[in-house]
Amino acid sequence: MSDLFKVAPTPPLAEALRPTTLNEVIGQSHLLGEGKPLRLAFESGKPHSMILWGPPGVGKTTLARLTANAFACEFIALSAVFSGVKDIRAAMEQAEQNLAMGKHTILFVDEIHRFNKSQQDALLPYAESGLVTLIGATTENPSFEVNSALLSRAQVYVLKSLTDDELKQLLARAQSSVLPDLLFDDAAIDTLVGYADGDARRLLNLLEQTNTASGAARTNRITAEFIQNALTLNARRFDKGGDNFYDQISALHKSVRGSNPDAALYWLCRMLDGGADAKYLARRIVRMAWEDIGLADPRAMQIANDAANTYERLGSPEGELALGQAVIYLAIAAKSNAGYNAFNQAMAFVKQDKSREVPVHLRNAPTKLMKELGYGHAYRYAHDEPHAYAAGETYLPDDMPDPGWYAPVPRGMEVKIADKLAWLRDLDSKARNNG
Repeated sequence: MSDLFKVAPTPPLAEALRPTTLNEVIGQSHLLGEGKPLRLAFESGKPHSMILWGPPGVGKTTLARLTANAFACEFIALSAVFSGVKDIRAAMEQAEQNLAMGKHTILFVDEIHRFNKSQQDALLPYAESGLVTLIGATTENPSFEVNSALLSRAQVYVLKSLTDDELKQLLARAQSSVLPDLLFDDAAIDTLVGYADGDARRLLNLLEQTNTASGAARTNRITAEFIQNALTLNARRFDKGGDNFYDQISALHKSVRGSNPDAALYWLCRMLDGGADAKYLARRIVRMAWEDIGLADPRAMQIANDAANTYERLGSPEGELALGQAVIYLAIAAKSNAGYNAFNQAMAFVKQDKSREVPVHLRNAPTKLMKELGYGHAYRYAHDEPHAYAAGETYLPDDMPDPGWYAPVPRGMEVKIADKLAWLRDLDSKARNNG
């Protein structure tokens, strides 16, 4: 009797619009277009183990379900967040029962990178035996997060964020099939697509929120202003610890190195907007100054340090302006990695070299015995020499040739540094020729 009063739950928009055929999938044309890898895999008639690698909301779960449908397989889904070895064994027992009834099993492991080594190892024998076809989904680089043994038995497919046009296709589909009463203006569509940030599931969630808000406001005309006022619009998608983070910091660093201030500002603002730790960015900016500008423009180090200190004092958002102006200066500054290279070469040499003695004339002589042993004898005090330079003096260990690690570049301040070094070497040469 109680069944009469049960109300079936309304499925989320993302579930209601989940594609049931490959042709309904929006996006991933590089994999699903005619003659492309996944399309050919579906047409082969035989499923194979695979790892689907891509950001959230791009269709990894959908493709796994479509694979099971296409090959008439049973579908078992596990979440690596909530599952362990016990759940894997239970899934394998179900797969054996399916096989006994003549049905093959697709085992889908969402967020497979969350499984530890032993859990991933537990999947190996079943994938090898063919009891299941394994499909793993991950937002992290499988090269680092998936065991090499498991990785070698699966084809990796890289999924991409949906483009703005693809997201607009999805919005139009949702509007025509589920939300026909909502009327969006162009600015509203652009706003929703912008905040979806390539994530189809996020777009559909925003549409659901818009539908609810429009009902409460008793309006079906959706403008950008309505969306801004009615919805909680979070920051863009950003993974603070994964590949996306390191790809973007790499892009920032390379934009500075490449002397492109606009690109440097773009990547800095992308990371700030996504929630990256501004203090971490400040440290990286200081590092850029030392690594890529160096002595070609010593002011760059000061400006980078001042920007970091300004952020420490003002915090967000005021302090972020200092970081922005610092990356602009670093981008337009003269570039040199001469000091960076010299330091690395010196460190590499010292690590593999023997322990060479300090020349006697450079040794400290605080005691009478040390003076009697000749420590510091014949040391020439540079300030008492012409030009405050002891021409012809040596400072390296006696048996060590001049390595020439520091080679100034013909840019910025290092032009003058190179001129001075050449002049000093000339003084050395004349002093040695004169005995």
